[in-house]
Amino acid sequence: MSARPDFSRYLVEPPDAEAWGVAVTGCGRQTCAAGSPYPPLTHPADHLFSWKEGRVLGACQIVFISEGRGRFESRATGLVEIEAGTCLVILPGVWHRYAPDPKTGWTELWIELRGPTPTALFEKGSLSASNAVVPLTRGVELEKTMEQIEDRLTATTAGFDSEAAALGLHALSLVIEGPRVRAPGRAITTLVEKAERRLLDSVDTPTPIPHVARELGVAYSYFRREFKKHTGLAPYQYVRRLRLEKARRLIGSSSESLQSISERLGFASPFHLSSAFKKQYGQSPDHWRRHRG
Repeated sequence: MSARPDFSRYLVEPPDAEAWGVAVTGCGRQTCAAGSPYPPLTHPADHLFSWKEGRVLGACQIVFISEGRGRFESRATGLVEIEAGTCLVILPGVWHRYAPDPKTGWTELWIELRGPTPTALFEKGSLSASNAVVPLTRGVELEKTMEQIEDRLTATTAGFDSEAAALGLHALSLVIEGPRVRAPGRAITTLVEKAERRLLDSVDTPTPIPHVARELGVAYSYFRREFKKHTGLAPYQYVRRLRLEKARRLIGSSSESLQSISERLGFASPFHLSSAFKKQYGQSPDHWRRHRG
């Protein structure tokens, strides 16, 4: 079992959560030995629950099971058996219950997050009650992140901790990526990752997208559909974004002319580069260059 002692701390939501998008308002860990009662009585009254009654929280919690096994249930998921390396995403207002297997016990780590970012992710569908049980391949990284949050909240006496907030955002990103990484379609995920590297490496001399699909051994229509599903952008939009990002770096760090940059990155003319740049970044290349830094 983990060498760290049991720990829990809950805080009120600070005003800074609005500006940062998120605040960590609680965290802790609990090692429940085989056969011992669960949950522990050290939780605040509004976080205590029994398997018989379950509970509903007013904030988002991420619970990571680092050792042991058990079960989780909500109306959206039904009863699910869970193993070590599994993350539970508890959304506000969602009835749920969970407990370790009495034969094995478990070690759990949790953080509580409040603020507009978790709410926005829920509204967008990136967090959902039906995907509350998340098996992770990057569980070690999540555990380390949660331990860093624990260290921050152990040391912090009062006030908003911006570093803990940043770590909370990282934990959210690991949880959201989890189902995508563990999905049965891992082969296409690997293919898309190879395509992303291929497109990045050839940003100065763009390769036609159908050629990239052919190099990877898949039909262009299939590749185009799966690429957008995994990245959120169609392949041509992705390439355009790469070219604009490089153009922005060149414009901001060199005196190279727009004519030269547009030719180098495959834009039809400086006018087309300028128009695309302004649409993407809200300012002209000349304005960006004059006010950079």
